[in-house]
Amino acid sequence: MATAQPNLFSFPSTDALAEQLRPYVLRAQNAALSRHDSFRIAVSGGSLPTVLARALLAPSNGSPEDTPQFAKWHIFFADERAVPLDHDDSNYRLLKDELLSKIPAELGAPVVHPIDADHVNDDDPQELADLYQEDLMRLFAAKDSVKLPIFDLILLGCGPDGHTCSLFPGHELLREKDSWVAAETNSPKPPPKRITLTLPVVTSALNVAFVATGAGKKDILKAIFDHEEGRDLPSALVNQGGGDKVSWFTDHPAVDGVSFPRRGSL
Repeated sequence: MATAQPNLFSFPSTDALAEQLRPYVLRAQNAALSRHDSFRIAVSGGSLPTVLARALLAPSNGSPEDTPQFAKWHIFFADERAVPLDHDDSNYRLLKDELLSKIPAELGAPVVHPIDADHVNDDDPQELADLYQEDLMRLFAAKDSVKLPIFDLILLGCGPDGHTCSLFPGHELLREKDSWVAAETNSPKPPPKRITLTLPVVTSALNVAFVATGAGKKDILKAIFDHEEGRDLPSALVNQGGGDKVSWFTDHPAVDGVSFPRRGSL
């Protein structure tokens, strides 16, 4: 378990947050391209795709360091609902509507890894999870055997109950150590059938960032950062496992009353 502390950043508005999320993501991109000439990223749903689009589709300053090189991106989903790809509950559709469909042609098109739409209506989403794990293995373990995929960046949200991905408080999936992708058949939050990256995969990423905004998040963020009883919440477990690889991008209302020290700049 990591001993270093996560980084908590707070900004006066969502626009200001997006302005700082952009260089964070692009630094992770540029470091990844120098390592293996591709950028391997996983994203969640919720409000994250909207903020991410605001960050990445902003005008560039013209430098290579400030330019998304989408043609070299591999985008996976930190979790996904077992629904058709054009369904309102689909994280793929959300990312497509908010970001993918708006990327200028000159920036290139990322390789996107959605779930297998042929299996979304299965009674048990385990096959969906297995197929998604196989997709991960083709990219991360094509040449040799690896214990876990090492993403360059995973971007997450935090629910009002402290859940992240489709890892919910007190759920047995939090104890999963072997699978890269797990199936959820009875999610506390609809829709009930989902797949999710497991906690070891999330905390093994080189960079992990949460985006949490709005006054509705202040109680759960106070529990995660300030209270002992919040230590077992899924988002807090990511903090513990990832340490200073984890950065939280919040607005001021989301951390109102949180005493954990905030960092002033990236």
